[in-house]
Amino acid sequence: MTSVMLCYMSRMGHTARVARRISESITDAGGRCETMPINEAIYEGLNWDAADVVVVGAPVIYGTYHKDVFRFISENQAQLERKPNSFFNVSVVARNPEKATVEGNRYMQKFLELSPWRPKDLKVFAGKVDYPSWSWYDTLMIQLIMKMTKGPTDRSAVIDYTDWNQVRAYGQHVLTLA
Repeated sequence: MTSVMLCYMSRMGHTARVARRISESITDAGGRCETMPINEAIYEGLNWDAADVVVVGAPVIYGTYHKDVFRFISENQAQLERKPNSFFNVSVVARNPEKATVEGNRYMQKFLELSPWRPKDLKVFAGKVDYPSWSWYDTLMIQLIMKMTKGPTDRSAVIDYTDWNQVRAYGQHVLTLA
């Protein structure tokens, strides 16, 4: 049985939901998956020997990644590189097909520029707009970004752009990396 370690960063909860769905898909396909938030992995450590494959996931927040994503990578780069691995990001700009690819997603390209780790496998997922759940500051900032990218700006909008079938397929794909 292939064992996957999935570490993720989630600020508003949607990337955590994506991680859970990936984990469910791995389990449904006969694998085993330990899922842990990155901040827990930083402070509690990981049993790297228990995993055949490592997956790291993070949302794009205001055009970049949370500093803990890079801290986790810096502190664990050698262990990450010893295993088959994958990195995924979640961003609302990926709602556009041309920005939903590794090559077309400027935030994935930015990750590759900033990260010392070179994942062997990469994936981009579209995220979710959920204005009612966000603080006034997040709402304002994301509205500005949406205005620039021709996205929804209605403060009552809740739009999940994530292709959940694609998320499940990615979970099955991760098992093939072992």
